[in-house]
Amino acid sequence: MNPSGILARSRESLQNDFLRAAVRFTQDKLRNKKQTVTEEFGHWEEWRERGRQIRAHTVSHLDYYLQQFAHHVRQAGGQVYFAADGDEAAHIALDIARAHRAKRVVKSKSMVSEEANLNHHLEAAGIAVVETDLGEYIVQLAGETPSHIIIPAIHKNRQQIKDLFTAAGGEHLTTDTKDLTAFARQTMREKFSQADVGITGCNFGIADTGSVVLFTNEGNADMVTNLPSVHIVMMGMERLLPSLADLEVFSNLLPRSATGQNVITYMSVLTGPRRAQERDGASELHIIILDNGRSRQLGDPQFQEVLHCIRCGACLNVCPVYRQIGGHSYGSVYPGPIGAVLTPLLHPGPAYADLPYASSLCGACWETCPVKIPLHHMLVSLRARSVEAGYNPPAERLIFKAYGATFARPGRYRLALSAARFGQQPLVHDGAISAQLGPLAGWTAHRDAPSLAKIPFRQRWQSLQQELGLHPSVHLGGEAANLSKSDPLKPSPFSSPWTAQEDKKIRENEKTQKEDAENE
Repeated sequence: MNPSGILARSRESLQNDFLRAAVRFTQDKLRNKKQTVTEEFGHWEEWRERGRQIRAHTVSHLDYYLQQFAHHVRQAGGQVYFAADGDEAAHIALDIARAHRAKRVVKSKSMVSEEANLNHHLEAAGIAVVETDLGEYIVQLAGETPSHIIIPAIHKNRQQIKDLFTAAGGEHLTTDTKDLTAFARQTMREKFSQADVGITGCNFGIADTGSVVLFTNEGNADMVTNLPSVHIVMMGMERLLPSLADLEVFSNLLPRSATGQNVITYMSVLTGPRRAQERDGASELHIIILDNGRSRQLGDPQFQEVLHCIRCGACLNVCPVYRQIGGHSYGSVYPGPIGAVLTPLLHPGPAYADLPYASSLCGACWETCPVKIPLHHMLVSLRARSVEAGYNPPAERLIFKAYGATFARPGRYRLALSAARFGQQPLVHDGAISAQLGPLAGWTAHRDAPSLAKIPFRQRWQSLQQELGLHPSVHLGGEAANLSKSDPLKPSPFSSPWTAQEDKKIRENEKTQKEDAENE
């Protein structure tokens, strides 16, 4: 694991009291709202299963649906590009902007554009880029990345937002929410009217119509797609549904899972560029479909299901680790449980090999996922893959080798326990170890470790044998409590009367059968 990875970043986050309080508040609010709306909706598990089936079918036949989607987009007058990685996707978008001599770009929220580091490429080419989602706009002004898939600025308080807006030209602002949103709204209106190109993400692509579906709560995506003359869509290759009929399932699953809403505020379905008889819409539609490591998961029995993800962020809202450290500690575009799985898969190697360890493996992410992705199982598999690749520290490998050698022989095990029992004596206070113990300091710094018992269980068991007069063959790891020689039918002190009686009947029956066989 990378020593400057998630552990180092988490230490800084753990010192941020506002961040931790804000994440806890938001997690509780969204989780409770989701529980309420799903209970009112009814048959939630059946909807989840249907969503899982649709995503599994689509991803299993992704080549077919990609071809079908691209065909229908072109039939409707749009253009389709396939990008192998983020850099290629960014360069395609940059080439489109340059072909139209674009100077100003407005964007709606797009995680794929974050993957491609699109803003950096456009700004390096002298093109001004403005994020129009309120949360994205805040983190853009701060020079940061989103810390939550759905709520990008969860880590910012109103005073920090006021300071950012003041630096961006706001005058006489207060920390009142209405005041801050009014400034953002006024700023965005000007940006929308001046933009040459609009860039959005894509919640879903509909294969049999070539449509692009966008879910938003602010309506900014509609402005981005309608006012500029050129619309560029950044889309992950897995974000497809076979038909509009399938969209019904996800228009119910996604908002309830993401923010606890019964319905999303705005759902826009765009098919091709503006027609001659239409007044709204871009005159050109360009869809960039990004691979960026996704195709490596196709056919992989352990990880293909990660492509089922619909980016609702529900797993973040229940994760006990994300609750403590927020999103930036993950050091990647995708935080939380989905990020801990997806990022190492998209970027294999030592850089993100430590992310799967940022989990308690409690399974809450699977329980809340609207399409039942078994993220907890994937995290374990990624940990195993990391160890097999040698990404874990040399000291950790040495410790586990010693652990294996110790537990391989009973004598070594007993000797190790005796040494540990002797060595712990100066560290034990009130029956627990509270001192910070080298590599175990991460555990004992925040909680006491239980001390080893003064008298080991094996020794206590031998004493108990002698007291009860049990046969010496009764030992740990052997057969269930054997009976004494003097009375073969004497029940074990740990057996119930019923068990002893039944045992006697069985033995008598066996004796009768044996005698009958001898007489014959």
